[in-house]
Amino acid sequence: MKPVLPDPWSALRAHTPARIALGRAGASLPTKEVLGFGLAHARARDAVHDALDVERLIDDLRSIGYQPVSVRSAASDRSTYLTRPDLGRKLNDATLRGNAETVVAIEDGLSAVAVQTHAVPLLSELKKLNDRWKTVPIVVATQGRVALGDEIGQRFNAKLVVVLIGERPGLTSPDSLGVYITYAPKIGRTDAERNCISNVRPQGLGYADGARRLDWLVSAALARGVTGVELKDESGVLTNRT
Repeated sequence: MKPVLPDPWSALRAHTPARIALGRAGASLPTKEVLGFGLAHARARDAVHDALDVERLIDDLRSIGYQPVSVRSAASDRSTYLTRPDLGRKLNDATLRGNAETVVAIEDGLSAVAVQTHAVPLLSELKKLNDRWKTVPIVVATQGRVALGDEIGQRFNAKLVVVLIGERPGLTSPDSLGVYITYAPKIGRTDAERNCISNVRPQGLGYADGARRLDWLVSAALARGVTGVELKDESGVLTNRT
């Protein structure tokens, strides 16, 4: 008998990154799969703790025509951020001010690598769709939670805030970018008042499709004056993922 017995569903693994049809070795998993799980877990853990390279991200944003500003939340370091979610929802900078219809907040969240990798390509696609994205103010915020965008939007007197943030890492997706859209942002908004686009990355929702969905939601939110449970995504059937 072979030491490793393949799973009869193994052909399905070509269609998903999920851990299915792993096979077995005796009463356990094959060594290859045990090691692969350990590596995925380490990548997810690293994604939570790795720091955002703010200077590099700002340089990348400038290279596509933006002039971003950087701030941080009231969480002074990563350990505080992870243990005090409330501080990640508050700005540390009392001087941030602006005036814009829409503002974009780019936050490290729980996966700095997601923001570092996917925020600029997504914005590049958005600029192709609508002129509003060519001049939108960009705020890069470290140690930020989703609700930090509410205060940023309020400081800009904005009608709408778009938050690009690193999502909680999974064992097959340590670099998923999340997008949250909130109309009339102000401190105290709830998640029921936001729309969310999840898993923006080449292996999930591609940049072009993510940009089209986001641009539609922003246009609809500004036209109707609502986001969240009152705004359904009617952007239509997406094209093939890129």
